[in-house]
Amino acid sequence: MKATKYGVCLLLLYALFYLFPLQTRALWQPDESRYAEISREMLVNHNWADPHFLGLRYFEKPVAGYWINNVSQMIFGHNNFAVRFGAVFSVTLCALLAGWLAWLMWRDKKLAIISGGIYLTCLLVNGIGTYAVLDPMIALCLTASMVSFWRATTATTGTGRAAWYLVLGVTCGLGIMTKGFLALAVPVISIIPWVISTRRWREVVIFGPLAVLSCLLFTLPWALTINAREPDFWHYFFWVEHIQRFAEPDAQHKAPVWYYLPVLLGGSLPWLGYLPAALRTGWQGRHQHPGTVYLLGWVIMPLLFFSIAKGKLPTYILPCFAPLAILLGKTVLNATRRTTAANGWINIIFGITGILLLVVSWRMPTHPFYSPQEGHRLLLAFIVFLSWSLFGVLALIRQGKFRLAAALCPLGLALLVGYTIPASVRDSKQPQEFLERMTTHLTATRYILSNRVGIASGIAWHLKRSDIDLYDEKGELTYGLNYADGKGRFISREAFPAWLATHRNQGVSMVLQTNKGETLSGMDLPQPDFSVQQGRLLYVEYGPQR
Repeated sequence: MKATKYGVCLLLLYALFYLFPLQTRALWQPDESRYAEISREMLVNHNWADPHFLGLRYFEKPVAGYWINNVSQMIFGHNNFAVRFGAVFSVTLCALLAGWLAWLMWRDKKLAIISGGIYLTCLLVNGIGTYAVLDPMIALCLTASMVSFWRATTATTGTGRAAWYLVLGVTCGLGIMTKGFLALAVPVISIIPWVISTRRWREVVIFGPLAVLSCLLFTLPWALTINAREPDFWHYFFWVEHIQRFAEPDAQHKAPVWYYLPVLLGGSLPWLGYLPAALRTGWQGRHQHPGTVYLLGWVIMPLLFFSIAKGKLPTYILPCFAPLAILLGKTVLNATRRTTAANGWINIIFGITGILLLVVSWRMPTHPFYSPQEGHRLLLAFIVFLSWSLFGVLALIRQGKFRLAAALCPLGLALLVGYTIPASVRDSKQPQEFLERMTTHLTATRYILSNRVGIASGIAWHLKRSDIDLYDEKGELTYGLNYADGKGRFISREAFPAWLATHRNQGVSMVLQTNKGETLSGMDLPQPDFSVQQGRLLYVEYGPQR
């Protein structure tokens, strides 16, 4: 009965955390508008094999992640909900897999449900899982791979074991087609501690080739198709997107080796107080149950791998949270009063700290986070942190009997974050509202330019047209612009006056992101016929000269 009650509560929380907020937040640029537009173009062009972005070749990622987004847009239409639902779908399946794995390991329904709930309410998981990027998709593939391997090792017949190794290969293949060869590296390094402790090398050597074979057969049709259509794809994707991003000195998103420690700690909220005990008891129980070694290896090995890599983003360690949720679930169910109290106080302090930071920011004489006209946004942000603290208090009531109330701590953030975004952030990272205001002007001009790829993709998504040209900066589209069919899609600052003289009669619009404090007068542009500025977003328009 209790397991059923937990399941019903989990479904309600799921709707509040993951479904209701999707349409209430404007898309962020560059990530969300990019993935929205790539999938829209794939659907419009009926080309599901080679991704294009603003009509240009875009080889940063393979196709499987886009396929999930494509299906979402086919079902729900071209809207914010559809853009983000692919991520939600992937995170939801990860939670179900985490719960199933907990059941397979310990045959405890309550643990299975709580593990899924903890996974869905971890701050990092919820933040990424309602954000339109491909990381939830690769996390799903990796989680499915790890669950498949565990299922293979616990199969009681050779046929069953072989079948699950074949499934393992398919999930790895899907991961390769989602984000690349990390889908092979992460599962391999994750199982090493378990294989060493259980001494089951022989089994892996015997059955492993089945996984390799099914992975190859699954990926081969698309791999050959993209190679036939775009012979340069694999060179670019392997060298630039793998070697340079993770190992070269000029790797993107460089960060120190300790970068993921605060990400792991912050991402584990509102369950952070249980984290030390979960890791400690997992280590202490490694000889009693092989599942604990398996879960620990799945958490620690990818964490070390991504820490050593040159390029780092918080989203990279999302695959570590499925096993972590199971370890946390076992700890929450068996937690001492001291551990429960520590978790409650951490949440209380976190909420109070957020409130204090808001107060300090509001009182700052220069560069306040919220302007004096945004009192309503500040109030909602205050409610977010206040509710976090109050649910932290609730988790302490009756000597921690309401410890699972910690899951409610991020609820205010999930529901209200879209309404708390300051105008200064909105006007540089969320251009949807501004583009809506400028729709009449944009649709009346033949040529539209932007100096940011993210804004250009936002325009393309809003107007449902991909021929948005780039001005002054090529950004992540440098590679696609180098192809012959990309010529003319980029106009440099120096060449713009001459280009404008040729194209002005057909109407030219520009949506630009300015530097902080910059206005039209400092942009070194010919005098426009019409202009509007909202924060760091600037619209200028040129028509036929009289």
